[in-house]
Amino acid sequence: MRTLTIALTLLAALLTGTTPASAANIVEVTGFGSNPGALKMFRYVPDGLPAGRPVVVAMHGCTQNAPAYGEQTGWRALADSGRFSLVLPEQQSGNNLNKCFNWFQSGDVTRGSGEAESIAQMVRRTQADTGGTQAYATGLSAGGGMTSVLLAAYPDVFAGGAVVAGLPQGCATTMVDAFSCMNPGKDKTPAAWGDSVRAASGHQGPWPVVSLWQGTADYTVAAANQRELGDQWTNVHGISTTPSETGSVAGYPHAVYRDGGGRAVVETYSITGMGHGQPVDPPCGTAGAYLLDVNLCAAARISAFWGIG
Repeated sequence: MRTLTIALTLLAALLTGTTPASAANIVEVTGFGSNPGALKMFRYVPDGLPAGRPVVVAMHGCTQNAPAYGEQTGWRALADSGRFSLVLPEQQSGNNLNKCFNWFQSGDVTRGSGEAESIAQMVRRTQADTGGTQAYATGLSAGGGMTSVLLAAYPDVFAGGAVVAGLPQGCATTMVDAFSCMNPGKDKTPAAWGDSVRAASGHQGPWPVVSLWQGTADYTVAAANQRELGDQWTNVHGISTTPSETGSVAGYPHAVYRDGGGRAVVETYSITGMGHGQPVDPPCGTAGAYLLDVNLCAAARISAFWGIG
């Protein structure tokens, strides 16, 4: 009878296009390194993950926590289908009262220091534990700001990134400065933004590919930041700030910027009328605070842009 029940369960999964729930869970990992930024590390490794698969770092926004962000954005489910490990750093209130990653403090954004180094250590630990290869980083709001930091400070570690309602690297150096960076934003030349990235590591390339997401009705992180981010990363890649192609996805403006070889290295999604948050499209993600159902799942589109979805 038990064998028949299992067979029927598998048959139902095949007919409905679903798969049985994974036994793996999001778990906390301790002792992953010296952890100079005093962050917590959570991780999800799909059952039976083979060696040589990517590592994705996904960073929550202010007031959020790592396991819920990994689940509700759709990243955990995508780790199963895309076969990659998922690292979920979590900020502590002792570092920032609102649990925002400190994307603006020099001690936390410099290569080898603070929160940025803690996250790099999480990646190294996961690569060692799973035989993982290329790493990618993404985050919402303050997590998006820290994504910009990681791509600039560790371009030899991250092959790609995605900034969701976040900030350009080098936009602020103090908390007061951070608020003006968030809204109304700062207007710098593409070269000035690009120089900031290049100075962060002395890296000469290749550079991470970057996906940029922004709601046009976001009054927490002004939409102007997406333009500045686009200027920053097109300059880093040495390409025009004019998109190679434009169109729409699910009714929202989408632009792609290609390098001389035709490779898409920067893309932007402008989510018309969306406020501050990350786009989800249940069942890809779950709608909630700062997780906004706009019939477009950012995590799925990002992973496809990286080539790991």
